[in-house]
This record gives sequence, C-alpha cells and structure tokens, in this order.
Amino acid sequence: MAFDADGFLKTAPTHPGVYIMRNDEGEIIYVGKAKNLKNRLSSYFKSKQLLPKTAVLVSNIASIETTITGTENEALLLESNLIKQHRPRYNVRLIDDKSYPYIFLSDHSFPRFSFYRGTRKRKGRFFGPFPSSGAVKETLNLMKKVFKVRQCDDSFFSNRTRPCLQYQINRCSGPCVDKISRSAYADDVADAVLFLEGKSQVLIERLGQSMALFSRNLQFEEAAKVRDQIQYIHEIQGSNIIEGTHESLDLMALYEEAEITAVEVMTVRDGRVLGTRAYFPMVPEDTEESEIITSFIMQYYGPHRMPPGNIVINCALEAGESEWLQNALGEVAERKITLQHRVRQQKLRWLEMTENNAKQSVAVKLAGRATIEHRLEALEALLGFEEPLKRIECFDISHSFGERTVASNVVYTDEGFTKKFYRRYNISGIEPGDDYAAMKQALTRRFKREENQFPDLLIVDGGKGQLQMALETFAELGVANVALISVSEAEGKKRGFDTIWLSDKHQIEVDPTTPAFHLITQIRDEAHRFAIEGHRAQRDKLRRRSVLENIPGIGEKRRTALLTHFGGLDALKKASIEDIAKVPGIHLTLAETLYRALHEGNRS
Repeated sequence: MAFDADGFLKTAPTHPGVYIMRNDEGEIIYVGKAKNLKNRLSSYFKSKQLLPKTAVLVSNIASIETTITGTENEALLLESNLIKQHRPRYNVRLIDDKSYPYIFLSDHSFPRFSFYRGTRKRKGRFFGPFPSSGAVKETLNLMKKVFKVRQCDDSFFSNRTRPCLQYQINRCSGPCVDKISRSAYADDVADAVLFLEGKSQVLIERLGQSMALFSRNLQFEEAAKVRDQIQYIHEIQGSNIIEGTHESLDLMALYEEAEITAVEVMTVRDGRVLGTRAYFPMVPEDTEESEIITSFIMQYYGPHRMPPGNIVINCALEAGESEWLQNALGEVAERKITLQHRVRQQKLRWLEMTENNAKQSVAVKLAGRATIEHRLEALEALLGFEEPLKRIECFDISHSFGERTVASNVVYTDEGFTKKFYRRYNISGIEPGDDYAAMKQALTRRFKREENQFPDLLIVDGGKGQLQMALETFAELGVANVALISVSEAEGKKRGFDTIWLSDKHQIEVDPTTPAFHLITQIRDEAHRFAIEGHRAQRDKLRRRSVLENIPGIGEKRRTALLTHFGGLDALKKASIEDIAKVPGIHLTLAETLYRALHEGNRS
C-alpha cells in the first residue's frame, strides 16, 4: 500500500523534533531532524525536483514516526543517537570501532601514566582519545622528560629494591624506592594532568611560583629543576603554536573521489599537533557535503570524545545549520563551541595540510581497493565463478600435541579482511590431535544457524581429508551454495608449492606468481595466524593456572588475588616471601609454601 502523504501531513506537528521513516518491512531507512517537522516533511512530498537519493528514499517510505523535542538542540542530539543506534541505509553513518588510544592515570598511591586502548571501565582517569597510538607514545615520552612520573606496571613497581634505568637517566623520580615523597610525587602528577588538559599556561604560572619560592628559600638546585621544566614546556609550545596562542581545536577536511568519502581529522591541543586520522563514513549517493559533515561531527563527538572549543571544517554550512550545530555541541560539552569555515594564517595552513592528508588517504584507499578487486577477479576466473565473490571465509586448526585445540574463522570481503566477523572456537570433547573432528565441530558451530550470513567461498586449511570433512558437514547441515576448496602446504613449507583441492577432489596447479594464488595464501596465512594466536593464549592461561593449582592451600580465590596483585606469574615468581604475604588471604606460612613451590625447579 502506498504511503498516504497528504493524510499524514494534515496532522504533522509544527514543533522541532525528529522523524523516523520506515519501509514496508518495518525497517528504519532514514532518521532526520527539523526545526519545524511539518515544513520539513512536506518538502519530501511537495517538491518537484528531488535529488535521486531522496526520490528513492521517498519511494520506499511506508510509515513515518515523529518525536517532538523541547528544543532544536535536543532534536539534533536525538537524531545523532538514533543514527548511531539504528544505522539507517539512507543516512551518513560513521563506521567506528571505538578502539581509541588513551593515556590512563591509575588509581594508586603513586599513580602511573600508561597507554590504554579498550573500554573505559577501569578505576582511574582517562585522557584523550588521541588520533593515533604514536601520539600517545610521544606524549608519554614528553611527560617522562618533563615531570618524571612513573610508567612502569604495578607489579614491577611493587617489587623494586633499587632504582631502575629510568631513574638513572633522569626519566623517573624513583617513587618505588622512596626517592621522592608521596606529596612531592602528587604535585608532579598534578602538573602532568594540567599538561594533558591543555592548560600549559596555568602550569607555567604554577611552576613559576614554585621556582620563586625555592629561590627565596635558597633551594637553588630545586629552583633550577623547575626552571628547566618551564623551559622545556616553552620549547614544546614554540615548536608548533598558533600565532602565539595556546588554542585547542579539531580541523576536519571532507574529500570525495570515485565513490569514496573521507573525513580527515587533525587534532591540536594547547597549540600542539597531536596527529591526523582518516575516517571513511558510509555515505548514500547524492548526499550533499553539508549533510555529510554535519552528520559526521554529531556522530564523531560523544561521551568518549568531547569537542574542543574550536572546530574548523573545509566546507560551508548554511548560517542556521552552523549555529544549530554549535549550540548542540555546546550542550554536550557544557561550554561554548565555535565552528569555523573561513580561517587565516596558521589555521589555514593546518586546514590545507588536513585536506592534503584527506586526498592521500583516499588515494591509498583506491589503490587498496584496486588490488583487492584485481585479486578477487583473478580468483573468480581461476575457480570459474560467474558471480562476483563478495565474502570468503577460511578455517584453520591449531594445537600443541592435542593440547588446547582452537579453530579460527577469518573473513575476507570486497573491502579486504573484515576483523569484526572473525571468530575463534575452543574445541572440546574430541580425541587430542584429531584435526578432522576439530574441523567438523568448528564448521558445525559456524553454520548450524541459518540466519548467519554464509560466504560465497569457504577455504579450509589442509588436504583432501579436511576437504572431505567439510563436504560431509555441509551435507549434514543442509548448507548449499557455498563453494569449498582446501589448501595444503608443501613439504618443508616451501612458498609457491602449496596444493589447492577443489570440491570434486581433484587438485589444480596454480602459478605462484598470480594474484589468485597470492589471495588464497594470504587468507590461509591470516587464518593460521589467528588460530595460533588464540591457541597460545589458551595454552599460556592453562599453564599459568596449573602452576598454582598444584600448590596446597591455593584455591580459585587466592589464585585470582595473587595474579591480580602481581600482574602475572612472572612477577609473582620474582616476589619475596614478605611481598607474597602482603596479599589479602595469604598468611606467612602459606607464602613460604608458595615461594618454595615456585622456586624448587630453579634450585634443581
């Protein structure tokens, strides 16, 4: 049934809010916001010159829902959240794995600063995110030089009896061996925090006051140390500063070519360029630049990343849209946000640099895509595929003499390796070393659910035996329309002599210099790497636990307490009896028993 636009518009609200468009299957296909919902929705059905994308969208509308918001800013924020949640096909969608690098300040009597990537659930404070891991490491190195705060892990810190090399080269103040008081170390941490917050001017003023105080008290050596800190901070600022200011800003450059859209982001904090990073949002055809950059900005910022005071973009927005965006971001950040398009001097040079990086990122993407397409076309020709290969999966098995068997499943699409679809399967209930049974179990667990997306081609690592097992498993599960091949390594693992077996049990000779062979072996090697990585993790975990499990009096709770306290088995082995006895639940006698058990092998 066609959507009754006239009937809907008669009752459409005139307030600000958000609208949700669905198709006849109930799928959300577009989310939009408006200052006046009725006027905005009317433009979809009463305009005679719709963009092709909009015309296709309108033709698929089966229903529209509206949500009235209190303010225009609330509408913009709600639209962004709904796009992130539902990922409608006709909206601009930022593909982001949320794996941002941070600097983490631990909750410790002598806190450490460290590189961190992952969910922010640890007790402590996070600074960032940074555009790259390199930016984090560079910042941490600067902090060691200027503030001499520790970056070693807690187990290393707890077990020191003498200063390490970092203290010797004047990169740490030595809190592990009481070379600095807790209060003095806390002051250094507070200074480092000001630096990470981009408050270098406040920091310099504070250090200046400290230097003056040391001088008045005739503590000239301490005053000289503070003077050196101030000088070094000035050097950092002077190397990359915005015309004498200490501004923090993000610069965003949008660039499109050959159906690839990139948004390059340059991060500047306190006048220092921290780095750039390219993002490739999913953009429907014929989407205007203003919609792309607006949607990107609203999805880019959020709880994990707060906007700086100034955002510079390389494309113009309508006056009303720019003001709307500034106000919405200001509500998120709880401070004034300025959005600029026309800039001069240093900001202009940085924006031009960001644009050039965006062009380079697209060029690299296009080159990679061309390589992928070339290899896929070669493999299609080799295997006689009439339809394009959109998804290839590969399985491999890894174990050590049957111990802790792990199966890997990697996925290769027309975008390259797609790690979000990777899976590992811990194999159990089979005879140790039975690779056929392991392969059968892994394939069954992968393909037993019909709702899962199936590949066009499945590669199994091994010879005819593994291939036969895969064919039998598919027959039992009723899996059809999935091509099967196996790849077995030549004796001595000589490159270029691998054997490829087809589903009809005959092998084919492939020129090892061809793109098809390169693709097959690349996928097989990736599955092999992923399987080995999973197996080693399982094996190491088992061995760590087994050492402690054999010691009388050490149960699950005490094992966890010991490994958590020392950060691992290696650090535990280095600990003294007295250090072990400090762990909650470990008395002195048990600590002695544990110490002897861990070191008997060394003495023998």
